[in-house]
Amino acid sequence: MEKKNPGLFKKFSLYILIAVIILVVGAGFAFRSEIIAMNSIEKVDDYGFYTMEYAGDYGFDEFLKVGASNDQELIDFVTKRLLKGIPISISPPTLNCSTFNAVTPDGEYIFGRNFDMGYSPGLLIHTKPVNGYESISMVNLGFVGYKEGYLPDRIFDKVLALAAPYAPMDGMNEKGLAVGVLLLQDTPTMQDTEKVNINTSTAIRLLLDKAATVDEAVALLKEYDMRSTGGGNYHYQITDAQGNSVIVEYINNEMQVLKPETTYQASTNFYLTPGEKYNFGDGQDRYEIVMTGLKEKDGVLNAEEGMKLLEAAKLVDCPDPKTGIMYNTQWSAVYNNSQKTVDLAIGQNYEKIYHFSLAE
Repeated sequence: MEKKNPGLFKKFSLYILIAVIILVVGAGFAFRSEIIAMNSIEKVDDYGFYTMEYAGDYGFDEFLKVGASNDQELIDFVTKRLLKGIPISISPPTLNCSTFNAVTPDGEYIFGRNFDMGYSPGLLIHTKPVNGYESISMVNLGFVGYKEGYLPDRIFDKVLALAAPYAPMDGMNEKGLAVGVLLLQDTPTMQDTEKVNINTSTAIRLLLDKAATVDEAVALLKEYDMRSTGGGNYHYQITDAQGNSVIVEYINNEMQVLKPETTYQASTNFYLTPGEKYNFGDGQDRYEIVMTGLKEKDGVLNAEEGMKLLEAAKLVDCPDPKTGIMYNTQWSAVYNNSQKTVDLAIGQNYEKIYHFSLAE
């Protein structure tokens, strides 16, 4: 019988152990930003509201070199760059929303936003990119695969949330630039001028990471071809810390920029650009509520009054005959462009307002 060499066996075992340690440490190093981000996720409200810190490189500069001409290309990029091959399913948002801007009695600027959809767990993500502005933004977690009964509560259920930087619906950066997206039930924008393609949510990430003012935001959008996510079209309201506001729409694949006639603007889910598309869509009733409230105050509202205006324009059990979705306001946000803060009401609970600051 062959004699075993205990010393050789111990040495071989030690080599195996070292190899395993190297692999584990290497994986931890490769995933270091992602692991820290996942561990930062905290549940704030039982409705399904979470916060997350993402400090580091989530690959957005890489994305801007190649872009995405459709949803699958975005999925492929996020899967490879952030999830290291873990598959993800991204569902296009079907949303009815309201936005407006105003000035407070103290001369600060605010941006209000209702996010209206079927049940949508929300995530406030605080991003600190390597090459871009720090920002906070609201993400519909349903967009990246979460739903009632499957939320990022356990460590293995938090992986999909790593895609959140690529799925903001509204937000504000450290310079006070704020933006929100709203659905238009129309043919998707599919620009094709040989520029890099961006889509609905990555356009918001572009502005939050790279634009300090409304003018910079508009100029940036012109540098890319817009390819709308899903089967609809979208428009954006963009505001900044200097009190500027514009609504950006795409009509027949041409970008349109609307400035306010007064100091304030509002938008819902119909076109505002004069011409063939004007008033096409829905949400005229909510638009009238918001604009009436702004006119009565001459566009001067404090944060509490801004939240009251959003509450007045909220959707409650409003069915969509086309999609079957029962729309409800999922969150109401009042961003303070001057103070770089946001007040949030989750699931129409206007008695409990959450306050977050970029300065914290």
